[in-house]
Amino acid sequence: MSTLNLTLLTDLYELTMMQGYFESQSSEVVVFDAFYRKNPCGNGYAITAGLEQVIDYIKNLHFSEEDIAYLKSIGIFHDAFLDYLRDFHFEGDIYAIPEGSVVFPHEPLLKVIAPIMQAQLVETAILTILNHQSLIATKAARVVRAARGNGVMEFGLRRAQGPDAGVYGARAAMIAGCIGTSNVLAGQLFDVPVKGTHAHSWIMSFPDEYTAFKKYAELYPDACTLLVDTYDTLRSGVPNAIRVFREMRESGIELKNYGIRLDSGDLAYMSKKARKMLDEAGFPDAVISASSDLDEYLIDSLKAQNAAITSWGVGTNMITSKDCPAFGGVYKLAAVLDKSTGKFIPKIKLSENTEKVTNPGNKKILRIYDKETCKIRADLICLADETFDETKDMIIFDPLETWKKTRIKGGTYKLREMLVPVFLGGECVYTSPAVMEIRDYCAQEIETLWEETKRFTNPHEVYVDLSDQLFEIKSGLLAQMGHEALSK
Repeated sequence: MSTLNLTLLTDLYELTMMQGYFESQSSEVVVFDAFYRKNPCGNGYAITAGLEQVIDYIKNLHFSEEDIAYLKSIGIFHDAFLDYLRDFHFEGDIYAIPEGSVVFPHEPLLKVIAPIMQAQLVETAILTILNHQSLIATKAARVVRAARGNGVMEFGLRRAQGPDAGVYGARAAMIAGCIGTSNVLAGQLFDVPVKGTHAHSWIMSFPDEYTAFKKYAELYPDACTLLVDTYDTLRSGVPNAIRVFREMRESGIELKNYGIRLDSGDLAYMSKKARKMLDEAGFPDAVISASSDLDEYLIDSLKAQNAAITSWGVGTNMITSKDCPAFGGVYKLAAVLDKSTGKFIPKIKLSENTEKVTNPGNKKILRIYDKETCKIRADLICLADETFDETKDMIIFDPLETWKKTRIKGGTYKLREMLVPVFLGGECVYTSPAVMEIRDYCAQEIETLWEETKRFTNPHEVYVDLSDQLFEIKSGLLAQMGHEALSK
């Protein structure tokens, strides 16, 4: 998977447009923004993920002879264009928000500055990578938050939409705060902890439940979590687990990383009953883990019911983001370089839907933090060459409801530029951190959000505003296009 040539992982129209640019000798340098319009899952924020795979894709971007032969067989590409593709490589710049960052609608997660043919080709792959991993990371962050400090294990591989979704979904879930994954390939590829217990089939393959538990404990004394709901959870499963734990202790085995797993029934009731039984038997430190179609809402409800569960295994609903199956990221042209002046000419896309009108120009994102609390006050999208003085007052306003303004006093805030260089002149200048390092960074990022933004329902919206200069450019383009429409 890591060496797969993904060059043809693209929509056909990217290649047909490339051929059009090639034949018209169009070589303009352009700016494309990859962004999304609405937070998934009704969340107050999203978590960006997938940048490392985008980097791998760009580094390995080339057309093999097999690729060229296939494109020729389609019958719509000309020989001169196919000859051009033989020597194709990416020569542009890419800026991106680091993986694990909290992000918000309409701000570029990634920006491509490149000749138009190159910038056009990479659209589809960039979107499919960022959209998938950012979606799963956002969903996983919600699940981890619901667990309120308990460990959450990802084990959705068998329910994921294919091997890639399972592997890279596990990666995204780890970034968002999971403590481990059942996916062994993900563990190998990304150096993350792998965890698991056993299936009901293990128990059913033995003459009785006790024998199955006993054998498992002999094999894995340092990681003995027993699935207790195969036959009768409280009358058979938990008592047999207690019997095995007692025998382990009596034989001198130090009990660590041990406990039971519940996979069915009323988890609140079962866990409280099982906790009482384990405590009375002298095993107060035995972990009670739960699975069974969990999501953030069920976990939150179980916590509210004082369920005695301290470890959560989450599969289907997290690896598929079942209630919100798409991230909705888009990739839009924002500017074209004027070769005579060396300046970017802003471009805008109009729409009958206000939220689909794009922000023009070559831009950057400044995150505004409250200096005292280190919490996010707002994000400001501005032109790439704009500068601001943190000692001076800043007035920000809602770009749609412009009468809504906030004055942030100088000296009370600090600014952080979110987009960092990843490729410059086609050369990678960015080193991706290890997944577990990104996970730590992501936890810090989530702490910069106010509690009101992190709630599951009706979260407070983090303001994403435009600078005065960018707002004026956007307003001018809208007015110009409106005037042109009226004059026709």
